[in-house]
Amino acid sequence: MTEGYEKAYFAGGCFWCMEPPFEDLDGVIEATSGYMGGTVENPTYEEVTTGTTGHAEVVEVLYDPEIVSYEELLEVFWRNIDPTALNYQFADVGTQYRTEIFTVGESQKKLAEESKAELENSGKFGKPIVTAITDAPAFYIAEEYHQDFYKKQSMRYQMYAEASGRKGYLKETWDED
Repeated sequence: MTEGYEKAYFAGGCFWCMEPPFEDLDGVIEATSGYMGGTVENPTYEEVTTGTTGHAEVVEVLYDPEIVSYEELLEVFWRNIDPTALNYQFADVGTQYRTEIFTVGESQKKLAEESKAELENSGKFGKPIVTAITDAPAFYIAEEYHQDFYKKQSMRYQMYAEASGRKGYLKETWDED
């Protein structure tokens, strides 16, 4: 069933807010919330939220490269985060909410680095881009209640996304009308 599909991993703050933009893309099979980059095997949400495990909240994006390219996924990632924020995203503070691209293989790493350099050179931001790019370590799936939270708890999710400041920031930064 997954033959020919590839995976990409993005930490962009709260994983609830990172699933929808990827799942809205043609060619994305699913976005799964989880944890990466820490020192504890099979961490729980309660452990990760303490900020002591070293993990980031991450989405694992399963996609069909025949339909959507890794470059397109990178573009969606950049347009859904504040790449100048170190160890926080909007209302969420701590290393678990850092922005990071976890790459699978040299091709993803090269494309991610090129994409980051392009963003840095664009003049779009007055501060340095602090998003890290690292090789993907083990991915640990988050608890079931976090998966598709934006669908299961739509009203709660909408209130959170608005109150966190993410929606306003993204509209102000990327709305090119």
